Amino acid sequence: MSDKENQQEPESSAAPEAGEPAPAKSAPAAGDEDEEPEAAHDPHYEPIVSLPLVELPDSEADEETLLQLRAKLYRMDRSGEQPEWKERGTGDVKILRHKSKPRARLLMRRDKTLKVCANHFVTQNINLMPNCGSDRAWVWSVACDFSDEEPKSEMLAIRFANAENAKKFKEVFTEAQKITREDPTLPEEATEEREAEPETEPETEAPGGVTDKLASLTVREGAES
Repeated sequence: MSDKENQQEPESSAAPEAGEPAPAKSAPAAGDEDEEPEAAHDPHYEPIVSLPLVELPDSEADEETLLQLRAKLYRMDRSGEQPEWKERGTGDVKILRHKSKPRARLLMRRDKTLKVCANHFVTQNINLMPNCGSDRAWVWSVACDFSDEEPKSEMLAIRFANAENAKKFKEVFTEAQKITREDPTLPEEATEEREAEPETEPETEAPGGVTDKLASLTVREGAES
């Protein structure tokens, strides 16, 4: 055998010339489980802080809803030189009856934020009056409203979308007044003293005089914070 036949030609490692197609890579053998597509990669990360589920207390758990209607609420602002109506909030107004105690209350929360804009007991001394003769709005005064941190007296006005809802509110409000036997905001001593006093007719202003005063006031559409 000649020397030329024993010599093997070296493998060419030169890159393909320009214009020549690159050699195709061999496809993975069938059944090779080590090769997975990148799309199937689904990493799992443990949270840095664990947030346990917290059950929020429901302030209405012991009450049943007698009425729920959408409305817009206003309050009388006397901080300026001239008193004026300011928008308190828009949302669902509810009249709630306690399941075990003889009391009812009015509760209203603003849309989205759910911040309370009215929260007071429906007592027998509250007088609903038409707002400037409107058939879809009512005005009343309350001694203790608990919508803010400190209870305070307020003059409120509420406006409904139509006269039918306003009438329904008046009817349920009147029935709720019969449920509340005594004002729950008063201490027992004050209640006993009031019962001991002789019954007299309270001095009230004529409804026409009140509505005339309301007619001269302006309504500010900007909601309070």
